Amino acid sequence: MHRRTLLGGLLAGAAVPALAACGGGITSLEGEGGGAGGGSSSDGVTIGTANFTENQILGHLYAVVLGAAGVKTTVRPNLGTREILIPALQGGDIDLLPEYQGALLHYVDPKATATEEGEMQNALAVALPRGLQILPYGKAEDSDAFAVTRETAEKYGLKTLADLAGHNGKLVLGAPPEVKNRVVGLVGLKDVYGVEFKEFASLDASGPLVKGALKKGDVDVANLFTTDVDIAAEHWVVLSDPKNLIPGQRVVPLIADRSADSTVRKALARLGNALTTEDLTELNRQVDKDKKDPEDVAAAWAAAHGLRRAPGKDGR
Repeated sequence: MHRRTLLGGLLAGAAVPALAACGGGITSLEGEGGGAGGGSSSDGVTIGTANFTENQILGHLYAVVLGAAGVKTTVRPNLGTREILIPALQGGDIDLLPEYQGALLHYVDPKATATEEGEMQNALAVALPRGLQILPYGKAEDSDAFAVTRETAEKYGLKTLADLAGHNGKLVLGAPPEVKNRVVGLVGLKDVYGVEFKEFASLDASGPLVKGALKKGDVDVANLFTTDVDIAAEHWVVLSDPKNLIPGQRVVPLIADRSADSTVRKALARLGNALTTEDLTELNRQVDKDKKDPEDVAAAWAAAHGLRRAPGKDGR
């Protein structure tokens, strides 16, 4: 399996590498810039994805639109977290991955304060490790959210993240393991809101484990994604963020300089211009609820929006 091969060489060195400036920032989809350029996709582009549904869908969408532009692609899905993916991108195991502005910025620069899309894009252009660049961000956005059941909200009087501090030492947070050490997680909740939990339950990223635990009452607060259709379906309460701990999370391609030629840039910009948050939410629903294959739903959406040339699962 691809993941086993990749992990063997990366687990020991998944720390954030030294940072270096990498080129000018991009603040909208209008331009093609966003880094040093000079790359070539002639040998193909390998797309990696994180270990949750939406990122896998995005990876297959990237493959479809690049295939339609004549670029040979390979998708390596479900490789793991950012702590694995970024070193893989630098090391040449993958060439491209779907990212989210705010989360990526906090990863490469934990002290970053930018929250507006254009500001974050420029900050990322400066902070990314040498050899990597971001392309124009798209319309679609998926932010982190901290949600509770309606019953828990009423029991503890919870409306905002600040309200959690009034119940320190009483509540259990369920989230993927990396959230324990992230700014948008235990670190930021304590520093910004003074929140301390009774326990941290290491589960999955807005997946069946954390949502099942929230339903059963095994956790009181769950770290979910705003495009998760279960939030509305289960009438869960998303706690508001009055101090703006959680930054904007527009979807943005992160790519190695070696693969960032004009063909790739233009194809991914077309996708970013077309894909909306509502689209992304619906694609998540089709995979999570209807049990469709991420590759199939990506291909069908691209075909419906004129972003692929012909039917077929490979997107070419």
